[in-house]
Amino acid sequence: MSAADPARHAEELEREVASLQRRLDRSLADNEWLEREIARLQKLIEETLRKKKRNTAPFSRGEPKANPKTPGRKPGKQYGEQATRPAPLKVDEQIAVPLPPYCPHCEGQVIRQTSKAQYQEDIVRVTLVRRFDVEVGVCAGCGRSVQGRHALQTSDALHVGQVQIGPEALSLAALWNKEMGLSHERVARSLQLGYGLTVSRSGICRALERLGNRAAPSYEQLKASLRQSAVNWLDDTGWRVGGRLQNLRVILNESVTVYLIEPHRGYAEAAAVLGADYDGFLVHDGARAWYGFLQAFHQSCLAHPIRRCRDLLLLLTGTARRFPQAVLDLLLDSLDLRDRHQQELVSEHGLAVATGRLEARLDRLLATRLRNPTNQRLARHLLHEQPHLFTFLHCPGMPATNNIAEGAIRPMVVARKTWGGNRTWKGARTQQILSSVLRTCWQQGRDAFQQLVTLLRSPRTVLLDLVSASLSP
Repeated sequence: MSAADPARHAEELEREVASLQRRLDRSLADNEWLEREIARLQKLIEETLRKKKRNTAPFSRGEPKANPKTPGRKPGKQYGEQATRPAPLKVDEQIAVPLPPYCPHCEGQVIRQTSKAQYQEDIVRVTLVRRFDVEVGVCAGCGRSVQGRHALQTSDALHVGQVQIGPEALSLAALWNKEMGLSHERVARSLQLGYGLTVSRSGICRALERLGNRAAPSYEQLKASLRQSAVNWLDDTGWRVGGRLQNLRVILNESVTVYLIEPHRGYAEAAAVLGADYDGFLVHDGARAWYGFLQAFHQSCLAHPIRRCRDLLLLLTGTARRFPQAVLDLLLDSLDLRDRHQQELVSEHGLAVATGRLEARLDRLLATRLRNPTNQRLARHLLHEQPHLFTFLHCPGMPATNNIAEGAIRPMVVARKTWGGNRTWKGARTQQILSSVLRTCWQQGRDAFQQLVTLLRSPRTVLLDLVSASLSP
């Protein structure tokens, strides 16, 4: 063994020790980073679990602003006089309020100067009971039974159903249950406390089912009118029938809303309403079922990927944040472009050029090589939605988000949180019919209460005037 061999061997050992030391240092640094990342993710998981347990979690908008604006009316003359309730045109009861004989402060004599009016609008807790003395006879020609009918009657029943809930009480119950989300039990209690009307939960349930049958032809007309609409919004959520999870779908345009409770969430159910050949515009959340309408123009909701990118920015760290940040900037730039065009700061030609540049930016982003699995999933989603993200820029006036449909489905979500859903499919049918009619009345600014009273008092099937001539099938 030569003298150079031990020296060479020592150098190799030193290099190996140095390499191992570098590896150890990197491992220690990685361990520190992983510990920080685990702690951060555990904190996020704990916050998410706490939010799920809170009653307001589904509607929470996060932490409030640090320096919010002062609520209420702004001070100053430039905002005008503070609004008050107008004086009623009709006065049902007039009450004189005399002066006290002595001043309440010093017990001095009071001298009358003038009289000023104060109004009070109140409700009266009264239950009105009507008795109809119905004359019954026999036709001399055919021998069939004939009976009279008054305009205030809602039924011809004289035996089993001779005691009924009046049309105004039932219309109010329908509004409370189907529009405002009160359960049948709370509706019954409200009628008892407010008007002294005693009625059972099952009585209200059966009466609402009969009202739903009366409104069924108008509901079918609403469904048929959606096919004639140039733009429709769509959304889905869960619903329970008999304790089992089903699907609640809403399809609406600017004047008509239709709810459907179905066992399945798919294209076939939507095509049964809109028609497989529907060729208008559909605004939705990007669910694959909606893309079965091959002849339609689609706008995928931008709010969903924007929210997804913001969530990823809270979750990811380091260079992995670059992709969701770039996507978020791109989508916000597209909304800013829409706003500037609506303000006439960008011409039609400028809008077309800027839209092309945004699409080119998206192409470059999707061509980026991504290593993070979360970013890869986001990129696959955007690749699928790419042809439908900027329809609102190619067709000015089209909405960029599905907020209208989500706003329409929120009352049903509130009702689901209150009493869970329907026990039977008959109840689900009543739910979708009456909710659609009431929501459509709200959209059009019509008196839903009077519409339901008209239905109940009509001796024949009537169609409510809720569909304009342009949408009538």
